[in-house]
Amino acid sequence: MLRVAYPLIISMGSFTVMQFVDRMFLSWYSATAIQAALPAGILSFTLICLFMALAGYANTFVAQYHGAGDRAGCSRATVQGVILAVLSWPVMLALMPAGWWLLRVSGHAPAVYEAELQYFNVLMLGSVTTPLGAALSSFFTGRGDTLTNMYAHVAGNLVNVVLDYALIFGRWGFPEMGIRGAAVATVIAGFIAPAIFITIFFRPRMRAEYGTAEHLGLDLPLMRRLIRFGLPSAVHLLLDVGSFSLFVLLIGRLGEVALAASNIALAVNGLAFMPLLGFAMAATILVGQYQGKGESATAERATWTCMKLGWLYMLLIGATFVFFPRGYFMLFSGRGTDALDVNELLPVGRYLLLMMAIWGMVDGASLVFSGALKGAGDTRFVMVYSVIIAWGVWITGEYLIIAVFKLGVVAAWIWLTIYVFLLAAGFFLRFIAGRWKSIQLLEPSVPLTPDRPGAEALGLVE
Repeated sequence: MLRVAYPLIISMGSFTVMQFVDRMFLSWYSATAIQAALPAGILSFTLICLFMALAGYANTFVAQYHGAGDRAGCSRATVQGVILAVLSWPVMLALMPAGWWLLRVSGHAPAVYEAELQYFNVLMLGSVTTPLGAALSSFFTGRGDTLTNMYAHVAGNLVNVVLDYALIFGRWGFPEMGIRGAAVATVIAGFIAPAIFITIFFRPRMRAEYGTAEHLGLDLPLMRRLIRFGLPSAVHLLLDVGSFSLFVLLIGRLGEVALAASNIALAVNGLAFMPLLGFAMAATILVGQYQGKGESATAERATWTCMKLGWLYMLLIGATFVFFPRGYFMLFSGRGTDALDVNELLPVGRYLLLMMAIWGMVDGASLVFSGALKGAGDTRFVMVYSVIIAWGVWITGEYLIIAVFKLGVVAAWIWLTIYVFLLAAGFFLRFIAGRWKSIQLLEPSVPLTPDRPGAEALGLVE
């Protein structure tokens, strides 16, 4: 598990650091920029994430094909994901007016709204990089080659950080672009990882071993299965991220201090969440590989191992939230007349970080169990349960707390904590019920014997 997980954790950790530095630079630039970045950023991701998850679900197919010893299947599944990613670009561009409307009706201050539009528009114009990167990385992560995934994404994130500094503040001969510069940096850096993946995908060794140049066309039966199992997972992510996006937009109704404190806390939360997502991705990959081999018991053990290590990590990072809240908020203190006042934000922010430490442990379990269920193909339950809890319970309650009763940002975050507990409980009960063990993801023609070729190369058997 560690062999698969640690490059994913480093990869997601580098993404976290990149986003954290991005938010920190924007807070140095102006209070308006940091208030606008999270709502606009998460809204753009909401409109992109369905296509990212659908194209990226090729990862589960690659994992099961690899466990089954079908190397050509790994290439075929990856190509179908790439086709879905490319076809999604015009659809994402067509969704931009919906984003403009949501930003307009969110009720944020005029200056914040204008900054949100700048950030949102650039991210959406370059939106193809996200699903394309997810599809291409599937070929590597699904086979357990998470090191290549790590190198590619770390390279892209480093480029993003450098360009952030240059384009936000106008350094090294670049123009000063403020929040628009942060978005341009994200789009440019977004092409780095896909370029690395494509280069390696077509290397002679890959062409010879996996037939990567021979399976570039549309495979309708496989595409249908990818959409059949991947669409519920994609819809789940869309509605999950969409509910979170709506939560962020609603927080803006509570005033500038509440919005700034909440945005900073959520930026800090990325330090915990994204590496936890690496553990969840490891659970998805390992469950997929072992299910492809017909070894459900080993898949179950791998899931518990991922969860325990995720808890250990969250225990350490959560302690810093509790004992050093001022240090986190000091990182976002501005430099100019429009600077954030840490002393004004901290009375609220320390409670938000405390709640993050509490629900972070539970969120780790939720991510790992849902990742394991996706790896087995139990995507429909993940989607349905998430929709019921997120929209039927969480967002309904948040609207009443924020828009109707106006109870404040702390009450809104307490309800968020309750939502995380409910979500984790459902995924835990579904996992221990064991129904996921009988799901057949691959086409019946793939052999399901325990002594499949390729297992030794994967390192799953001696």
